[in-house]
Amino acid sequence: MSFPSDFVWGAAAASYQIEGAHAEDGKGPSVWDMFCKKRGATFEGHHGEVACDHYHRYAGDVELMREIGLRGYRFSVSWPRVLPSGVGPINERGLDFYDRLVDALLAAGIQPYLTLFHWDYPLSLYQRGGWLNPDSPDWFADYARVVADRLSDRVGWWMTLNEPQCFTLLGHETAVHAPGDQLELGQVLLTTVNALLAHGKAVQALRAAARRPLKIGFAPVGNVSVPASNSEADRHAAREHMFRCDGSSAWANSWWMDPIFLGRFPEDGLRAWAGRLPELGPRELETIRQPLDFFGANIYWSTVVRAGEDGKPEVVRNPPGAPINAMGWPISPESLYWGPKLFFERYQKPIVITENGVTLREFMSVDGRIHDPGRIDFITRYLRELRRAMSEGVPVLGYFHWSIMDNFEWAEGYKERFGLIHVDYATQQRTLKDSAYFYRDVIASNGAALG
Repeated sequence: MSFPSDFVWGAAAASYQIEGAHAEDGKGPSVWDMFCKKRGATFEGHHGEVACDHYHRYAGDVELMREIGLRGYRFSVSWPRVLPSGVGPINERGLDFYDRLVDALLAAGIQPYLTLFHWDYPLSLYQRGGWLNPDSPDWFADYARVVADRLSDRVGWWMTLNEPQCFTLLGHETAVHAPGDQLELGQVLLTTVNALLAHGKAVQALRAAARRPLKIGFAPVGNVSVPASNSEADRHAAREHMFRCDGSSAWANSWWMDPIFLGRFPEDGLRAWAGRLPELGPRELETIRQPLDFFGANIYWSTVVRAGEDGKPEVVRNPPGAPINAMGWPISPESLYWGPKLFFERYQKPIVITENGVTLREFMSVDGRIHDPGRIDFITRYLRELRRAMSEGVPVLGYFHWSIMDNFEWAEGYKERFGLIHVDYATQQRTLKDSAYFYRDVIASNGAALG
């Protein structure tokens, strides 16, 4: 089976990770500007103040995207670049940047896919309580309306939140991401509920302000469980594990996705956290469950699960020497088969792989090129599995490789390189890696180059 002729071959990036210009043209500070100043918060004190200088170099970057042959580019808008205080006066110069970026993409034949929030929360709103403030969903909806007013005439594909599990839990429970807080369980759960409400209200705002029909979704972490064997017992165990919310962690897929797509919170989660949750009545559920057009999923790896002796899910540890990437994440191509398959089975929405990629220990060779055979192998194996899911009837609309270029990898700083394009951060020189040329061939052949 080949990929559909209208399949969107894309790549992705995020504002704080590539733009730089952290205090230029009226932009306000974000929680990541604050967090990076905290001693020990990021690898060797790295920060995103310059990053890839994409704010000034976007035109050249779009030309590189054109050279690769991208059909779609997923980017995020910096909330404090548009609204320096998070609310109130609009920074027109900030919006002008995204105007120019969208126009450049369209001129290059690349469809823009816009994410409203990829973690750079306005510092001034954090100082008013951030995601704990009951007004936070309305703040986000007002921001969504501003961006839609300006860009919805040319941008047709929108995502509200990127990986809300990360900015709520890593940011407010474990403190390894901005804003760097360690809150008690009830407060952590409040951030998750307010983020869900913010998503729902933003969808309403986008629909109301749209200047053309929009396709709207969001891009959560896709936690994938795969069966240890083809036995029905293991398949059932993997499915149960993938959508379980037993109270051990709010990372659970069902905690985030069931309210949005099914209009209800998972019963096991409600039981586990009884007495610790804010009010979750019909009004809140109605706000959260807004009609969406696709299911976005950021999928990198998976957990192997089997049925234990009691029939309950049991995690199978990877054997010693199993392949991992530079961050220690498993290399598990089957995640791009089972993830879309089980998400579609449960939520019945077309799938967009909004992120998938790998970080490797790589550097420029003496011939001036970046040889990254591991990434070529990764892309091949994962996309073959995605194709297998599609051959079995899973509707997948597109694939966005993470990332278009090496960038600021949050707490890991510039140590991790996920890009198809190598960035020399001292000179800002861009170099297409071998994987970029391979991906160009995959796109040009509509997947045939995968073998």
